[in-house]
Order: sequence, then C-alpha cells, then structure tokens
Amino acid sequence: MTERPLSPHLSVYRMRRYTLLTSITNRATGLVLSAGLILLVYWLVAVAGGAEAYRGARQVLSLGVLKAVYVILLAAFSYHLIAGIRHLIWDTGAGLERAQAKRSAAIVAIASLLLLAGLAWWALHGGGRP
Repeated sequence: MTERPLSPHLSVYRMRRYTLLTSITNRATGLVLSAGLILLVYWLVAVAGGAEAYRGARQVLSLGVLKAVYVILLAAFSYHLIAGIRHLIWDTGAGLERAQAKRSAAIVAIASLLLLAGLAWWALHGGGRP
C-alpha cells in the first residue's frame, strides 16, 4: 500500500509575523463569536417563550459578568469584520505584496479598535435610543 503524501509542515511557509498573527487572531475571534451564539440563542428562546421567560432572561443577561463578556464579543466582532473585509479584498488579488499586507494588518488593527470604540459608545449610550 502506497503512503499518501503529507501536507508540508508550517516551517516551509514564509509567513511573516504580522500575517501569522492577524490570521490566528481572525480564527480566534471567529471561535469567540461562535461561543457567543449561545447567549444569542438563549435570548431568542426567551423572547419566543413569552413575557415571563424574557423577564428571567433579562435578569440573567444583565449580570455584570456577562457585560464583560459582551465587551469581549464586541471586540471579537469588530476585529473579525474588518479582517474579513481584508480577506475579501485579498480574494480579488489586491494587497498581497509584503508592504501592502503589512500596511493592511495595521489598518485592520486600528479600524477594529475604532469600530469597537464606536460600538461601545453606542451601547453605553442607550443603543441609539433618545
């Protein structure tokens, strides 16, 4: 029986640190967002369950510990969204040169922090309510 070829080890790829870091961070934020779906599903089930279920869920979901989790989820969402846009641009073949990739890594970091700040400000000020 012939052995199947193995995939090359990571050491063969010439990944620069910023590219490797942004890729790993993008995957990690995707995992964090997937875990955060549990809270969303809990809230949706409570909404569908009626006024009493919603009241109970609202008490649980407004705990201080979960507010810290919401900030983490907002940060993950911000980074994952901006990095996803970067990957869409890469899919067109643009921005793949080393200097461009390095610049776009910095832009992803700065833009995701700005988006996080904007979302946090919006959330802390009543979610757009007057």
